[in-house]
Amino acid sequence: MVRIADIELGEFPFLLAPMEDVSDPPFRMLCKSHGADLVFTEFISSEGLIRDAAKSVKKLDVLAKERPVGIQIFGSDIDSMVEAAKIIDAVKPDLLDINYGCPVKKVACKGAGAGILQNIPKMVQMTKAIVDATNLPVTVKTRLGWDEQSKNIVEVAERLQDIGIKALSIHGRTRVQMYKGDADWTLIGKVKENPRMHIPIFGNGDINSPEKALDYKNRYGVDGIMIGRAAIGNPWIFNQIKHYFATGEKLPMPNMDMRVLAAKEHLAHAIAWKGEKLAILEMRRHYTNYFKGIPHFKEYRQKLVTLEDYAAILAVMQDILKQFADFDFSTVSAQEPPLDAPVCDA
Repeated sequence: MVRIADIELGEFPFLLAPMEDVSDPPFRMLCKSHGADLVFTEFISSEGLIRDAAKSVKKLDVLAKERPVGIQIFGSDIDSMVEAAKIIDAVKPDLLDINYGCPVKKVACKGAGAGILQNIPKMVQMTKAIVDATNLPVTVKTRLGWDEQSKNIVEVAERLQDIGIKALSIHGRTRVQMYKGDADWTLIGKVKENPRMHIPIFGNGDINSPEKALDYKNRYGVDGIMIGRAAIGNPWIFNQIKHYFATGEKLPMPNMDMRVLAAKEHLAHAIAWKGEKLAILEMRRHYTNYFKGIPHFKEYRQKLVTLEDYAAILAVMQDILKQFADFDFSTVSAQEPPLDAPVCDA
């Protein structure tokens, strides 16, 4: 049984990665209903929280159906991160996660996210201050290092464990790599093999199929797998992998009926959480991924991203279901969203 403090996650849990502009409560609930064992919020600015910025505060929303859930924060100032941790403590999520992995320039170049990988002593100091400031289990998500010359995750993992974190998620790239090339899980495996390590180690990066998930589980010995981009437009991936692990058989690709149902549920959750106008606007970024690869779909996509009436959008979805009911999604390549998508999956 994998545990983070007192949180039981099963024998081999699958985690939904924190993704900016993606992993809000509607998306998290959808992934949870399709097999995610632990979900995380979008990363939240510590400076925004302590200044009571509306966008940051809204990201603190945690719904009962998505638990267990971790709230993730990022920042470069230790005092601000500690104050943010105290604010989160009062919200009572299941755990608090620190983002030491986001590689985007506006975050990393300010010394936050993956930027702190250039200053490991500060990373350790900040983490200890947060652990001491909260009653919540503290976890960390990070990368292998800043660049090829500083891939020091084995040492860093020990130091973070020694000051009290309860689990560590590692993305198999450096900050300099951004999302280029293949994720290298070799050092993730070495962290797990280290006899000094006793907290759960979760691997992250490039897991987009049941076969790859099983291969990496067996090859690197991690305690669980974190999935990010491969879940966008594909919340079924968690149960697909679990089914493959249990039976050795692959489930069929989700058909049109399942995709329309998921898009409807996602939109309905979004409306309940943020109101109809904003939900309809922000849901537009998801339709391409739910209905990816369908030929002659431009007319329907255009309607989905321009209509402003809920009933009209539902009508378009029913029309899609009618017109493309027999489309074979197995002909569509399992390609993850483009790297310039509005996502920061550390």
